[in-house]
Amino acid sequence: MEQENVTAVKSWFFDYCRLFYSPDEDFQRNITLKENHTLNVCENTARICREESLDDDQIMLAEVIALLHDVGRFEQYRQFRTFKDSISVNHAELGAQILEDYEVLAPFYPHERSMIAHAVELHNVYAVPAKIPEDIKFFLNIVRDADKLDIWRVFLEYFNQPEDMRASAAGLGLPDRPECSPEVLGRLAQQKMVRLSSVKTLNDFKLMQLSWIYDLNFATSFRLLSERDDINNLVATLPEDEELAEAVQVVREFAERKLLTAGRPGVMQPNGISAGQ
Repeated sequence: MEQENVTAVKSWFFDYCRLFYSPDEDFQRNITLKENHTLNVCENTARICREESLDDDQIMLAEVIALLHDVGRFEQYRQFRTFKDSISVNHAELGAQILEDYEVLAPFYPHERSMIAHAVELHNVYAVPAKIPEDIKFFLNIVRDADKLDIWRVFLEYFNQPEDMRASAAGLGLPDRPECSPEVLGRLAQQKMVRLSSVKTLNDFKLMQLSWIYDLNFATSFRLLSERDDINNLVATLPEDEELAEAVQVVREFAERKLLTAGRPGVMQPNGISAGQ
């Protein structure tokens, strides 16, 4: 991995973002949301890489993937005015196509191009395919963790903002009703990821985000989750309900167990592989 290629990709990314800047306040708010999200995912990625003792080439590769992972979001919003893939386009596949159309990855070595393109294309899948090569899976899991960690930040800010200051596409148009769907509560209590297709309300969406904790891969990710108090901050936005509280307690206990494991140097989560492989 050549540093000059990393620098060139960063320059391209910021130039590309500027193509979507608009005097329309709401439009620009949504573009800025995704640009800032990308930068925060890069920061999360860098921290995971450092604390998992990756070498310099691995860190640069992971940061390029992080920088490009959501590049499809900008064109998605321009065309459809939404970030909801199910009613527009798969933003990850669109992102991979944009990288090909613009020949963004041309300066990289072939194996680097393949890893970056695959990681961008697959970063939003419900579950990482079992059959993909382990090296791609490793970097894909880094960016998936880094992405989740910042999406929690994005939505905590969203939930606490006045409605007229929110990025309009962030809430996915879900109704803000007090109830939570039984299917969503059930999967959370069973330590299973919640599928977006089962989400009916904004509270369901919050619970879906809590369920992502079951899909974190690295010890550092659990430390960051704890440092930022994301579970308590998300729960504070939910209504008080006994069944909901029981499901959330399962999440808390899962995260606490993982955090104990995360405190042991060199230990990876079951989904991951050792740093450097």
